[in-house]
This record gives sequence, C-alpha cells and structure tokens, in this order.
Amino acid sequence: MCTSDHGNHPIAVDVADTATASIAPSPEIVADLVAANHILFDQGVVDAFGHISVRHDGRPDRFLLARNMAPSRVEAEDIVEFTLDGEAVNANGRKVYLERFIHAEIFRKRPDVMAVVHSHSHSIVPLSVVKGTRLRAMFHMAGFVGQGAPVFEIREAGGDATDLLISNNHLGRALAEHFDGHDIVLMRGHGSTVVGGSIKQAVYRAVYAELNARYQLQAMQLGDVTYLTEGESRACVASIEAQVHRPWEMWLEQAHARRR
Repeated sequence: MCTSDHGNHPIAVDVADTATASIAPSPEIVADLVAANHILFDQGVVDAFGHISVRHDGRPDRFLLARNMAPSRVEAEDIVEFTLDGEAVNANGRKVYLERFIHAEIFRKRPDVMAVVHSHSHSIVPLSVVKGTRLRAMFHMAGFVGQGAPVFEIREAGGDATDLLISNNHLGRALAEHFDGHDIVLMRGHGSTVVGGSIKQAVYRAVYAELNARYQLQAMQLGDVTYLTEGESRACVASIEAQVHRPWEMWLEQAHARRR
C-alpha cells in the first residue's frame, strides 16, 4: 500500500515493507549500482531525476533501486530491495521512487535483463514527441538503438489525463510490452528507458543513446541522414559492446575523483 506525498516530494511515496527479507546482495553489485548512479549524473543522462536498477544477484525475482533521491547523492545505505510487484523489502520508512514499476515490470517481462535505466536526457525528449521521426542508430557506438526505437504512448494505457509517470503495475506492464525485440523505448513527452545484460552495459547504452539522439538532431538539420542498416547495427552491438568495460572504468575513475 502506498500513498502519494503531494508536499515536498510529489513523485515520492511512502511504502510499507510487505515482502519478506531475502539473502543480502553482494557488496560488489551494490557498489556498482551506487557508481552507476554517479556516472549517469556525471555524463548528463540524469539530473535530480532518473534512476537505475539492477536485478538482485542472489534472487532473480528481486531488484535493487535507490530510495527516492537525486542520483548524484546515492550511497550504499540508500539502496532498497523490491519484489517484481514493486513491493519494498527494506525501505524502513524511507520514501521510494513512484516509478519503481518501470523496473519491476521490465524485469518480469525480460528475464535476460539485469539492469534498467530510466532518464529524461535532454536530446531524447524531442524525438519522443515528433510524429514520423524516430530515434535510429546513426553511429557505430549506438547499434543497440536499431532501426527505430518504439515510443510508448501512455494515453493508450492510462487515458489522456495522466501525469505521464509510470505510477502502477498496469502502466509498467504496458511499457514493458514495448521491449519485445528492443533494448530502448522512448516515452512520449517524458524520456526513455534502456535495458542491459549488466549494469555496465545499461549505463553504456544510456550514455550513447543520448549521444546518438544529439547527433541525430544535429544531422537532420544538415540534410538527409544515412542511418545504420539492421546488419550494421547487429555487428556494432556484437563488437563494440564487448568493450563496455573500457568506458565504464574511465567513468568510474572520474566519478571517484569528483567525490573525494
């Protein structure tokens, strides 16, 4: 059971810990999740809003997500465990993200997904609202975008008077359906959600989705754009995403240096 807080935290909620405790996640996965929050902020993908989750490494039917707070400030003690229904295990009275259902329903829908990033990165939003223009892979670092990222239209699931937030399981399931055959989905007037087989891959994809969108908007002003073919997209994912540790290690070093 949760109730909206319409005071100082209009998109945060209080929840009761209704699920039973499980084995603790490894310290390594918690540390990577904390670092991912910092990196996504440093790289301009999230600001005070946005979030990243990871599937529990000891229980695939659970996931980890920070309590409601700005990503740049997340520390290990801020990580909360949830069930795939979005029920908190150890919130202990802390407010949590209203949109935890994005993560819960994608983890339920896609057993292969290990991490989920939801953001409102600046170059993505325009491409979520212009009809007839889709986010498409246009350079080799963003092959995962493919031939056109689908756009989730919340009106189809929630009517024409929502606040565009994924505030319950029903809306979360409707969004998750768009991830059949896709690793990024734009959300009309809202932002995007990206999935990956690891925290490092999800962070990589979130960063390069924003860059691809920025380059696409710039290129469209110059003339006709040559996009990657389906074969090129697949080949780029296979070769380049095998190297996601390279940018991760650089971003991690930068994030640690900024927070000393």
